[in-house]
This record gives sequence, C-alpha cells and structure tokens, in this order.
Amino acid sequence: MTVLELSRGRLHFRLTRPPVSGILRLRLAVVWLGAGMAALLALCLTVAMGSGDYALTPHGLLNALLGAGERADLFVVWELRLPRATVALLAGAAFGLSGAIFQSVTRNPLASPDMLGITQGAGTAVAAGVVLGTGAGLAPQTLGLAGALASGLAIYLLAWKRGTTGYRIVLVGIGVSWMCVSLTSYLLSRAELYQAQKVLGWLVGNLNDRGWQHAGPLALALAVLLPAVLLLGRWQRTLRLGDEVAGGLGTPVQRVRLALLLGGAALAAFATAAAGPVLFVALAAPQIAQRTARAGSPPLTASALTGSTIVLVGDLISQRLLADSVLPVGVVTGVLGAPFLLWQLARANRTGTGG
Repeated sequence: MTVLELSRGRLHFRLTRPPVSGILRLRLAVVWLGAGMAALLALCLTVAMGSGDYALTPHGLLNALLGAGERADLFVVWELRLPRATVALLAGAAFGLSGAIFQSVTRNPLASPDMLGITQGAGTAVAAGVVLGTGAGLAPQTLGLAGALASGLAIYLLAWKRGTTGYRIVLVGIGVSWMCVSLTSYLLSRAELYQAQKVLGWLVGNLNDRGWQHAGPLALALAVLLPAVLLLGRWQRTLRLGDEVAGGLGTPVQRVRLALLLGGAALAAFATAAAGPVLFVALAAPQIAQRTARAGSPPLTASALTGSTIVLVGDLISQRLLADSVLPVGVVTGVLGAPFLLWQLARANRTGTGG
C-alpha cells in the first residue's frame, strides 16, 4: 500500500513494502531533475566536444559518439575530448557533493574540503612526492588521494573529545589546512625549478592530459559513495537540529557524523586525485544549489549537478579564453565562482532569505 500526501510543495510518501517513507520537494525535483538541467549539461557537453581547432558538427559529433563517424572524428571525441569532459563532470559532482556534506554536518556555509585542509593535504603529499621523492614510483594522483584521506582522518581524530562537534571540526580543519599550506610552501622553496612547475601545475586543478585512466577510479568511487551518502540523508537532516535533539530522535550522532565526514573526505580525495584541487567548487556549488532550490540546507543531488556544471563550464572557458594557451580550470572557477556566489548572497539578503 502506498500513501501520498501533498502539502506546501512537498510530496509525502509512505510504502508498506518495503517499509520506506520520505519527502520529495517538488520544486527541487523540477529545478534540478527536469529538462532544464539536463538540457544545460547536454549543451555544455556538445560545445565542449564539438568546438575547438578541430570542429565537429552536431551530426558528426553524434555519429562519433555512436562509433560510426570518421576515424579522425572518433579519435578526437573518444581519446581527447570525451575523457576530459567525463573527468570534469565526475570531479565537479564529487566536489559539490563533498562540500554539501561538510556544510550540512558542521552547519557552517564556509566548511568545505578547500577550507578544512582536505585538498591542502593532497597538495602537501604531491609536493613531498615530487620534491623529496616520498612514495617513489607513485603518480601524483595516487599521492593526492593518500594525502587527502590522511588529512581527513587527522582532522577527525584531532577534533575528537568524547565525540566531535561541527565547531571543533571547523577549527581543527582550518588549523590543519594552514599547516599543510605552510609545509607545501616550504617544500616548494626547496624544489628545483622543474619540480616547482610540476607541483604548481597540479595544485590549482588541471584537466589537461586527463584520460579514461583518471575517470575510471572516480566513477567507481562515486558509484559506491553516492548511494551510501544518500541513504544517510535522513539522519543528516536531523543533525541540523543539534546533537541533543538529533540524539533524542534516535540518531546515532557520532556514528552518522563519522560516516558522513569519511564519505565527504573520500569524495574530495578521489576528485582531487583525478583533477587536482579545483578551487572554489566545493565551497560555491552547495550554496548556489541551496539558494536556487530555496532549501533549508545544501541539497545533495543539486549540489552534485551544480558542481558538474561549474567545472565543465570552467574547463570550456579555460580552453577557449586564450588562443595560444590553456588555463588551468581551477583558475577559471576561482575567478568566476566567487562573484557569482556573492551575487547570490546579496540577492538572498535583499529578498530576506539570506539567513
């Protein structure tokens, strides 16, 4: 038996078999899961893969995607452009989802992997590997993954005091972030010129030379982590009410917080390993999604879609902005993302919904 109730733009449903209940926000579904968002992403993908020095018509691009085009078209699409666009989409989704988790758990709109030391830990590991030879034989992507995961675990352990709170996690994360930044700066000061260039090229986030070998592990990580995070969404919403209230409602506060933080750190780690620490996406995407959907907290699915759009559009701009060079995508997302977020905040304050 299924029970449906519609109230104030929300669809309440209850199923007897299996015993599942929940709330579907109709505005959120229409805005983010409707044809508009799908059309925007499809348009961005079409422009990214069909434009450039070797231009493709929409018909030629479609034939190439179906494997029926000219040999040159197939090579450009399947070996050069589609892997890069796939990494951009997956990394953006992982960053946006990770930022939404951190901001919801800590109840702080400034909490994100960028601010709490997760991506800085990845950068320190890469710098140590390049300059000192730590982890000889490992690729920067592997070093970045290890550094981000180690940084996230260190933050949780240092913030533990008969449990953790969002306030302590933010403070400890900021401290770990600056420690990692200082250590990375020290390593760069000792590096040779070619070593410093290699590290700096990775630190800002870069999609150049990205292929299927980078997209595969990230896609697998999202396939595992995304369902787990969504299943924890009900308990995540109760954490917004405070630890005491959440505990009174039957939420295992510390276990849920640990699971969510580990999931968010893992998402940021895999995204950083694939594309580098693309700046600002994890911070901006959840806030843009929250204000666009008019939700009480960053919505997970919408944050992931927003992150994908930001990285894909940023990469498209980075490839087409200058004729003689390609900018790192992290430079573009940092320059364009901050003003847009400030505009969203100012607009929300004018309408009285800024919080």
